[in-house]
Amino acid sequence: MTHFFADDGEKIHVQVSGDGPPILMLHGWTASHHEWSPFLEQLTPHHRVFRWDARGHGGHRLTRDTVPTVQRMAQDLHNLIDHCGLEALVVVGHSMGALTLWQYIEEHDCRNLSKVCFIDQSPKLLTDAEWLNGIYGDFDRERSLAFLSHLENDFAESVLLLGAMGLNDRARQKYHEGSKGLDKARQWLKEQDPAPLIACWESLTEADYRDTLDEIDIPALLVYGGASNYYRSDTAHYVRNRIANAVLHVYEGTDHSPHQWQRDRFVRDLREFIDSP
Repeated sequence: MTHFFADDGEKIHVQVSGDGPPILMLHGWTASHHEWSPFLEQLTPHHRVFRWDARGHGGHRLTRDTVPTVQRMAQDLHNLIDHCGLEALVVVGHSMGALTLWQYIEEHDCRNLSKVCFIDQSPKLLTDAEWLNGIYGDFDRERSLAFLSHLENDFAESVLLLGAMGLNDRARQKYHEGSKGLDKARQWLKEQDPAPLIACWESLTEADYRDTLDEIDIPALLVYGGASNYYRSDTAHYVRNRIANAVLHVYEGTDHSPHQWQRDRFVRDLREFIDSP
């Protein structure tokens, strides 16, 4: 299987590998299914792993006018689960993938899901006087509107700066020094169609899943970066306290992608979580 068609006719690309109980892995904003490639060798002997390119992502040009909002991506997720007849599904969501999964749970409860894993995400990105657990702790609507304007002017550089100028000092230093990895990311972003990704980002910033956390009645694994670019430790503990069956792992010294910095540990934690009663 390399793709399926959503209920509006859009072609959604999916890579399927391995054999066993299913795991669906949802990547972050501007990323693709390749985010999960480093984990296949250890997961596919035990699981059938589904990795999609979310609508508007992965370099796939849209064939429909439907904007890839978080609501539309959650519907795509529902379509994928139905199309493949998936049950007792483990879903792993990083960043935007976590938001997509929360939107799915808001609309469909935890049906067809057995366990969930959320990686370094806040249930509400924008901050205000009463909510400081969003981006940076001070990324309010005014800053969000300014960022949207920057995205329109220079999409690739604005995305890189969002990660570089946050809470992780090492990311800031690496940006100023420049690196091959940064250049590779810049080139990837320049090759993307920015319009659907900007519309997607706007929908993510409008979402609020704080109440949705209370509805999660299945086991949840939380993996957060101890040096996240975007979120302080208070965010991780807030999410843990709102989900009844949540287990929190903080990977000290890692950024917004803790699973990438400590890959062996992440696979070990994920498999132990899946295999536990």
